Amino acid sequence: MGFSPDWLALREPLDHASRDADLLARAVACAGPGTVVVDLGSGTGSTARAFGDTGCRWRFIDGDAALLDIAQARHPGAEQVVFDLRDIEELPLEGVGMVTASALLDLMPLEWVKALAGRLQDAGIPLYAALNYNGVMRWLPRHEADSDVTKAFNAHQRTDKGIGPALGPTASEVAAEVFADQGFEVHFGDSPWQLNGSAAQLHDELLNGIGMAAAEAGYAQAQAWTADRCATVAETVGYIGHTDIFAVPRDMGE
Repeated sequence: MGFSPDWLALREPLDHASRDADLLARAVACAGPGTVVVDLGSGTGSTARAFGDTGCRWRFIDGDAALLDIAQARHPGAEQVVFDLRDIEELPLEGVGMVTASALLDLMPLEWVKALAGRLQDAGIPLYAALNYNGVMRWLPRHEADSDVTKAFNAHQRTDKGIGPALGPTASEVAAEVFADQGFEVHFGDSPWQLNGSAAQLHDELLNGIGMAAAEAGYAQAQAWTADRCATVAETVGYIGHTDIFAVPRDMGE
């Protein structure tokens, strides 16, 4: 479960533009200056850049030391922790006021989310988790194989990413139920990627990744679909659905 720095850099502008503005503002206000914020699967620190100059103290947590080196260069005042996310019970939460994650929950299994919710409930810590894939993909103009590719891709998203069967497209809905059961008030926001000719490079790489995943899931026409889509990517409008959640302990409020 790793990502290249080039891919993370390519997607960051669209990620920032796609986040639900209201939920992001709530999270920023809840954190407040001086708050220690743990960012799970932080990569190069994109979530911190989305927050802007808020005065938060960031603790970046990732299993990829090379990505954390980039985060260190871009955020010299932040703490970097190389950490295996499978060991959620050992997650360093000392003095932490908020936990964040971006494009992470859909890669994780149910038991991991339950364990995270339990840890945060015990500590009274809110969670802001953005850009969770929700299973919706659309393109214009349409292609006859779009729905079959989406179905195969969504099945692939539910496979084991190295930690257990992933929640995939159900991540936000399931996580909201888990956190609500643990005494959190959960807020939702839409954060879809909306792709057009100005994002052709990102869209092209995304289409190749979707096609590869659909092929691995057993869809025989995935390669042909990818070729067709990539041939007209500059004239294609794409919609990739994501959902943000913000879970706040009910006895904490905002």
